[in-house]
Amino acid sequence: MIVTGGAGFIGSHFVKRLLAAQDIAEVTVLDALTYAGHKENLEHELVSPRLNFVRGNILDAALVDDLVQRHDAIVHFAAESHVDRSFFEAATFLASNVVGTHTLLDAAKRHGIQKFVHVSTDEVYGPLATGHASERSPLNPTVPYAASKACSDMVALSAFHTDGVPVCVTRSSNNFGPNQHPEKIIPLFVSKLLAGQGVTLHGQGQHVRNWLHVEDNCQGIELVLRRGIPGEIYNIGGGTDLTNKELTGRLLELCGAGWDAVTYVPDRKSNDIRYAMDWSKIADDLGYRPAWPFDDGLAQSVAWYKENSFQWAPAERDEDAPMAEITVRPTAEG
Repeated sequence: MIVTGGAGFIGSHFVKRLLAAQDIAEVTVLDALTYAGHKENLEHELVSPRLNFVRGNILDAALVDDLVQRHDAIVHFAAESHVDRSFFEAATFLASNVVGTHTLLDAAKRHGIQKFVHVSTDEVYGPLATGHASERSPLNPTVPYAASKACSDMVALSAFHTDGVPVCVTRSSNNFGPNQHPEKIIPLFVSKLLAGQGVTLHGQGQHVRNWLHVEDNCQGIELVLRRGIPGEIYNIGGGTDLTNKELTGRLLELCGAGWDAVTYVPDRKSNDIRYAMDWSKIADDLGYRPAWPFDDGLAQSVAWYKENSFQWAPAERDEDAPMAEITVRPTAEG
């Protein structure tokens, strides 16, 4: 099985989950190790004889083809995912998220991949003043990142309808948990507050997001990998909706800080006021049940950042290192 982006936040948690399942014979991680991907996220797993690590880009068609022909399934996490950066680097987002996805699907078609899980986001549905988006709701992305993911979703589903590639799409709400890169609001605020620094809220902090522990998302993705019906989309939610101001209040309390640490700043452009998904389909059809209460997961995350302050900032990258760096563990057959 190939896991693209397996050294990133969600991908690394998913790889650990796969390696804990004894029926998964081999996992190959393909990751470009950009600023948000760290080999350290798989520090203990790299010694496993069932894990191969390949440093490479999903836009490298020759590398992708070589890997795909030797595997039977792909779980595709690799993506540019920071909304603010997408305003200034939209071409990079389109190349990685759309063309990269096509490169993987093209190889999957040629080599008869048995399952392709394309991991996406609730942001493709765009803002909802009321109600919840189902898998049949129209897509209405409002920022370059979300637009690139919506396009990649369509490319993936078209591969199923046109060429029979057994694609499933998952769309999750906001993930959080240990080891998340501090570009996202929870690790960003936690790292700043623990360092005695202030944090900023856009507008009046009234933007609503649904919060999903990373392990619950990985549970849902594994269910889709094992039992999802090709051609189907599955929303994965956590059930806890909070405004950013409500979230900030919880973080202030856990970090021992007060509201004097918060500064309100003008809202950023195209900051969708509310995301909301209906995830009853995956619950009814595949038996998905979130296991992490939000407050427990948030306390766990803050505790992790307290204990791992050396990982707050991205590790330095060797820009001269070859992009196709391969670590292959010997199999039982030698």
